Amino acid sequence: MSTPTNLATPRRRRTKGYSPTRPRKSIVLTVIVALIAIYALMPLVWLVINSTKTQADYITTFGFAFGDSFALFDNIKQTLEYRDGIFVRWFLNTLLYVVVGAGGATLLAVLGGYGLAKYRFPGRKAVVAIVLGAIAVPSTALTVPLFLMFSRVGIVNTPISVIIPCLITPFGFYLMWVFAEEAVPMELIEAARVDGSSELNTFFKVSLPLLAPGIVTVALFTIVATWNNYFLPLIMLTSEKWKPLTTGLNDIKLQTYSAAGGVEPLQNVIITGSLLTIIPLCIAFLFLQRYWQSGLAAGSVKE
Repeated sequence: MSTPTNLATPRRRRTKGYSPTRPRKSIVLTVIVALIAIYALMPLVWLVINSTKTQADYITTFGFAFGDSFALFDNIKQTLEYRDGIFVRWFLNTLLYVVVGAGGATLLAVLGGYGLAKYRFPGRKAVVAIVLGAIAVPSTALTVPLFLMFSRVGIVNTPISVIIPCLITPFGFYLMWVFAEEAVPMELIEAARVDGSSELNTFFKVSLPLLAPGIVTVALFTIVATWNNYFLPLIMLTSEKWKPLTTGLNDIKLQTYSAAGGVEPLQNVIITGSLLTIIPLCIAFLFLQRYWQSGLAAGSVKE
C-alpha cells in the first residue's frame, strides 16, 4: 500500500520563483545599482559625445547630443599636432612615470610584503605599525614637505622628483603582506628549503607564481594612481617638457580661459585629449580585470 505524499513528507512553503541556490532579487538594490552606474558613466558618455564635435558644435549644441558633423578624427589630429606635438611628449612622460614609478612601487611592495609575511626579524612589529600609520596619511599632505626637501637637494623640476614619491605605496605594501600570508603556505617554503633551494630561488620558482593575482592587483592600483597623479607634478614640475598629461591638459585649459578676448578656444582639444588620456587605463582594466578581482577576493573565504 502506498503512503500519500502529503503524509510521507512534511509540507513545505513554496514561493513562486524561489530557488535555494539562487540569490533573491531586490528591486530596490537593482534601482540603486542602476543609478550608481548611470552616475558613473555619464561623464564618460559626455566625454565621448563631445569629442566628436567641432568647436562650433560644442558651443551651440546640447552636451549629450551629437553635433552636425562627426569631427572625432579631426580633433584627434589637432590634439596630436597641437604646439608641435606637445601632447605626445606629455603622453611619453606619463608613460615614463608609470613604467618606472608604478613598476618600481609594485616591485618594492611585492618584496616588502612577502618578506614581512614570511620572515620573522627584530623590529617587525614596528615596521607593521609604520606601514599602517603611513596608509592613514594622505599623499597630498606630504607633497609640500617633499618639495622643500627636493629643492634643497636640487632635483625639483626633474623626472626624479615625481618618480621617487611614486615608488612608495604603503597600501600596496600592506595588500601584498596580507595576500602573501594566505597565498603562499609555509609548508611549500619549508619543503623547498629541505630540497636545498635557496631563498631567492624559492621566491622566484615557488612563491612568485602564487603571488601573481596580488601583484596584478597592486600594479593596477599603482598604475592608476601614477597615471592620474596631478598635485605632485603640479608642485614639482615647472618645465613643460617634463609634465604629464594631467597637468599638461590643465595648462591648455588655463591658456584658453586666461584672457577675456583674443584667446583661441581649445575646448575640443582639451576634451579629445582627455578622452585619449583615459583610453590606456580602460584597456588595462579590461585586460587585467579578472586578476584584479581574484586578487581582492583572495583570503576572503576560510576553508
